[in-house]
Amino acid sequence: MDKNKASVLKFLAQYQMDYLNVDIETNVKAFLDEMQKGLDGQKSSLEMIPTYIEVGSDVPSNKPVIVIDAGGTNFRVASVRFDEQKPVVENLKKYQMPGTMQEVGKDEFFRMMAEYVREIAGVSENIGFCFSYPSEILPNKDGRLIRFTKEVKAKDVVGQLIGENLNRAIAEMKTGGDKHIVILNDTAATLLAGVGHNDRIFGGYLGFILGTGTNCCYVEKNGNIKKKKELDLQRSQIINAESANFSRCQRGEFDKEFDKTTANPGEHIFEKMISGAYLGAICFLTIQKACNDGLFSSGVAEAISQMRGCETKQLNDFMFYPYGENPLAIACKTGDSDDVVKLYYLAGRMIERAAKLAAVNLSAMAIKSGCDTRPDKPLCIVAEGTTFYQMKGLKSKVEFYLKQYLENEIGIYWEIVNVDNAALIGAAIAGLTN
Repeated sequence: MDKNKASVLKFLAQYQMDYLNVDIETNVKAFLDEMQKGLDGQKSSLEMIPTYIEVGSDVPSNKPVIVIDAGGTNFRVASVRFDEQKPVVENLKKYQMPGTMQEVGKDEFFRMMAEYVREIAGVSENIGFCFSYPSEILPNKDGRLIRFTKEVKAKDVVGQLIGENLNRAIAEMKTGGDKHIVILNDTAATLLAGVGHNDRIFGGYLGFILGTGTNCCYVEKNGNIKKKKELDLQRSQIINAESANFSRCQRGEFDKEFDKTTANPGEHIFEKMISGAYLGAICFLTIQKACNDGLFSSGVAEAISQMRGCETKQLNDFMFYPYGENPLAIACKTGDSDDVVKLYYLAGRMIERAAKLAAVNLSAMAIKSGCDTRPDKPLCIVAEGTTFYQMKGLKSKVEFYLKQYLENEIGIYWEIVNVDNAALIGAAIAGLTN
């Protein structure tokens, strides 16, 4: 092993920040334990939210449905129909998410949504609504908002029923009768998009998001959801794990220090180790600590001290262009040739740690789902997110650990699938079949 790599490994190991400090089996067992506690209604870092959405119903052909995708700064509206099981997206429009520019009240929030739907309100009596904010889903498929994320300013909407209030706002416009509205989050929509992807036969489905944030969902038997007594025990439904909040993963010293600097200390512990909103920042803190410990030359340490931080995109730019004009590459130019190699090793191992933890999440969900273990019917992992697909080396390393652990040790075969317009397609399937 060359001396540069050895020095990086020694540093990371000292603070338990290396991917070798993450044991897959230990973390999977902890994940499964938290999942079961969440299903049983016990105290758990995983909310395990029932969606009341089933998987496997036939999607009617050429029956249009209105779809809405609300998340982040964008609010998309379209109509979708399935032509011989292939989705056709029509009338697609993109608007500003209500409450992202300024504070809005409850009535204004839903009035703006209804206005966005006005043009296609007569297309269908069904609406599939991908609402990507933490919500309690009710048996009638409506959702009660738990809290807003992503800087939406509409505090009066918290605790409100999304479907019921939207229906009321649409009715006030006199553009059509009551709508049957199905509320689901982006992870559940992603899973459903895989179900409607093509005529392949899979042994089970997971929905996985790894972008700015992260989450995962799977299909669970109602008999295992002990906290809900009224369920039909012969059926099953999608469970939204809210896996970003998993708190029992093996963390290093800098993870704990970094958490205290965030806006929500003690929350979204898992997300802060792997997602796009945080990966650049936790890597940058680790680089700063390495400078303090003398891992880099004084020139690089001084250049790093002048940086105000590092976004995940900037980290990715460095991984692709370590001799380019991105901030980390520029900082390395103030030192010697060993500095850029050390920084590349350090960043690469932090990204691999994120990949290993993502594989832990997926493995736990796969095992809990009770999916088929036949190689001819693999588990379909429907994955979405820029961090997953664009961060250099991350997807391939996730696949490596899934092959190593989930397939070779557990015996579950799998396949990662990417579906265009997954949120819209999944919302359409939910609106048509539930």
